[in-house]
Amino acid sequence: MPDTQTAAALWGAVVASGVYHGINPGMGWPLAVSAALMDRAPGSLRRALLALAAGHLLAMAVILFPFAALMFIAAWHEEIRIVASCLVIGLGVYLLINRRHPRFLARVPPSRLALWSFLAALAHGAGLMLVPIYLGICASGPPEAGHAAAATLMGRNLVLAAGVAVLHTGAMTLSGGALAVAVHRWFGLRFLSRSWFNLDVVWALSLMLVGAISLLVGH
Repeated sequence: MPDTQTAAALWGAVVASGVYHGINPGMGWPLAVSAALMDRAPGSLRRALLALAAGHLLAMAVILFPFAALMFIAAWHEEIRIVASCLVIGLGVYLLINRRHPRFLARVPPSRLALWSFLAALAHGAGLMLVPIYLGICASGPPEAGHAAAATLMGRNLVLAAGVAVLHTGAMTLSGGALAVAVHRWFGLRFLSRSWFNLDVVWALSLMLVGAISLLVGH
């Protein structure tokens, strides 16, 4: 597969994972509905979604940027990819075995949605899921990048990491926001209680799948 097609597929995976995170209630869109219902103001829904997006974006950056800084060591690319893939698989196995939600999330007050979103994304491995995809995007870049000066290569990788985080968070916010608006305006809490879906097992298995694919198809 040509590098352009590989890169396009990987960027598509960034968007798809964002949509996947967005529709998962565990990433917080029901909290935005709750805020709007309690305040009886549509503006509260928008502010809550923005707060959730800000926290999620920060969590993506915290995970991706250290890997971006490491990626300027081109000779270690393979080792970094293997370690990242194993971390993703390990977290998936852990979440599959231990399905209890972190208790500390319940202690975060509703007024601090950005903090809650940041901690939830870290606890559920949302940022870690992006690491193998991000490393694949780096590997599908121009061949001469590996021979570029270290500072130039690091700058390119940091820009890529920021792009991945922003695009992923945008997709997450749009998909989760669409569900939140639909429940708030049309379907109501009855729909939420009847159609609540738990993606914990799917989430854990998807982490393991992403890590395994990265190990199998890595360069």
